[in-house]
Amino acid sequence: MSSIHELLTQYDVLGAFAVNVELTVFAGLLATVLGIILVIMRISPISSLRAVAGGYVELFKNMPLTIIMVFMVLGVYAQLKLSFSDNFDVNFFWLAVTGLGLYTAAFVCEALRSGINTVPLGQAEAARALGLGFTQTARQIILPQAFRGSVAPLGNTLIALLKNSTVAAAASVATETSSLMSEMIEFHADAIVTIFLIFAIGYVILIIPIGMITTYLSNKLAVRR
Repeated sequence: MSSIHELLTQYDVLGAFAVNVELTVFAGLLATVLGIILVIMRISPISSLRAVAGGYVELFKNMPLTIIMVFMVLGVYAQLKLSFSDNFDVNFFWLAVTGLGLYTAAFVCEALRSGINTVPLGQAEAARALGLGFTQTARQIILPQAFRGSVAPLGNTLIALLKNSTVAAAASVATETSSLMSEMIEFHADAIVTIFLIFAIGYVILIIPIGMITTYLSNKLAVRR
């Protein structure tokens, strides 16, 4: 039976975790930008923008992530011929980032909307009374407070994104943790429990600090009313 040291020496486990962290960081940035745009659309006074944003959120929130990742490869890449690079590994990496970002943006939007619900309605009314337009009110008054009020759900969304990054294997990213774990089990079936513990402990090490930081920031930045 293979030992932990032998497995870690033979396989680049840390490199696989690094790929998942990179997927999480880039997809998180994309999801944050899209999520902000979506939540602004959802609180917009223009009904068509609210309908589009609401439809996007409901569609992606209720669609399995695996289907989105497969579509990025078979639909976007194979059928639509859209690619990010001539290098297959780089191309599939960014296809996975795009799929994860599009999916997670729906949850970022909902997290921010929960933060917006903590902002007193009177503040928006006061802003309008001062002559501020919708964009100014959203950017200067509502969103800053919404971020402070949604630290906890945003942190949970980030944790979910990190765990969801393992689905990148469906987008042909062969260097992330779930792909490497499958390869290790294939050639070391006698060490399946050891392999499971390696990856389980790895994700615990990554996720616990995020939860601790999120809890601290949530208490630190909470708006006292």
